[in-house]
Amino acid sequence: MKRIIGASLLALLALAGCSDPGTSSGDTAPAAWPAPDTKLDGVKLTIWAAQNSNTVPAKVIEGFQKTTGATVQVVTIPDPYEQGIQTKVATGDKPDIAFWQPTASMLTALNAKANLQPLTDAPWLDKLDPSLKDITGILDGTRYAALITSPAVEGVYYNKEVFAANGITATPKNFDEMLTVARALKAKNVTPFHEMGADRWATQWWVQVQLADAAKSGLWDRINTGKEKFTDPTVLGAITKYQALIKEGLFNTDIKTAKFEDQGTALLGGKAAMVVQVNSFFGQLQAKADTAALDQKIGFFPIAPSGNVGTFIPDQSNALVAFKTGDAKREAAARQLLAYWMGPGYQDFVTDRNTVSLESAVASPAGVPKALQDVHASLPTSVGSMQALAVANPDLYINLADMIAGTMTPEQVAKATQDQFAQLAKAAGAGGF
Repeated sequence: MKRIIGASLLALLALAGCSDPGTSSGDTAPAAWPAPDTKLDGVKLTIWAAQNSNTVPAKVIEGFQKTTGATVQVVTIPDPYEQGIQTKVATGDKPDIAFWQPTASMLTALNAKANLQPLTDAPWLDKLDPSLKDITGILDGTRYAALITSPAVEGVYYNKEVFAANGITATPKNFDEMLTVARALKAKNVTPFHEMGADRWATQWWVQVQLADAAKSGLWDRINTGKEKFTDPTVLGAITKYQALIKEGLFNTDIKTAKFEDQGTALLGGKAAMVVQVNSFFGQLQAKADTAALDQKIGFFPIAPSGNVGTFIPDQSNALVAFKTGDAKREAAARQLLAYWMGPGYQDFVTDRNTVSLESAVASPAGVPKALQDVHASLPTSVGSMQALAVANPDLYINLADMIAGTMTPEQVAKATQDQFAQLAKAAGAGGF
């Protein structure tokens, strides 16, 4: 069996060794939030971004620099982004602001109490849609991340034309109905689902959507405290079912070698009817087709065993964190940039990105595709993913990809994931491990 110990564990241990999060006094709110238009001539700020988020701030930076006189530089951190940042921060290298996954486990991985500025009482919070205000970005009661775009949701993107051509007039109302539709499509020689076994990272969505109801009933709280394990029937059952559906032939025949890019091509081209994915997948579709074509061809529905329930998983492109750099002027300027971004700069930002607005008073652009609007609309009733609710984020997706490749059984996937989770949870100071 292939033994997986993620780089995130090593980085977490290194970060934990930098300071004692239990004794840090850095968890109080900032003394003040500067006005967004305060002059900052001569101040230089750095934003760390991933390869898929380094163009996101362009419009905001343009407006902020013009308004304040500050200079803002975006530095691209190579993939794997999260591991790269954790390693840098562990050595004392920090930006002023960084894109970051705003989940509890990933804020813990950065030792937020010691390394990040609290964003308590941020001036834009009351402008946010109330259903999104506290959905993420909070660790141990303190807000450390600013949500800037609609959090990703695990759900099903489908080809409307394929559904219509095969007499499917309504989207499935629960997981079993989706499988009934899939089997009907397979009987007509249509590939029901497309999966990217070679690129691996999306494999976990199939397991997590099956766990949505369990997540709502406290699954991750039980796993976080050692009362339940990945090897117990709930999670193991979801892994086993995923393998059974693959063996049933409901997926693309090249599942072992298919990549992320292949998913978009297959769905748009009608070579597959459905893809279980998150928002970044739709970004790929937007690069391949305009809004009119996407509205015609692509739809979205959330899915869970009990019904149309989504599983939210905010990623690094959805949120920002501000670091404690030891330079009070730069720290204040970083807070000011966030206040500008989510204040006077927000309308230009959402218009430039053609994305859904999170603020009631700021209209979403007219060109936001219908599928993205449906993803956003599913958030208020969605439940948290493993990444959002667990105290640690083990490499479930790598183990599942190994299962698809035929080198691990479902039981081995569950055990490897549980073993790594226990190590990460213990390093994070969770009880029960």
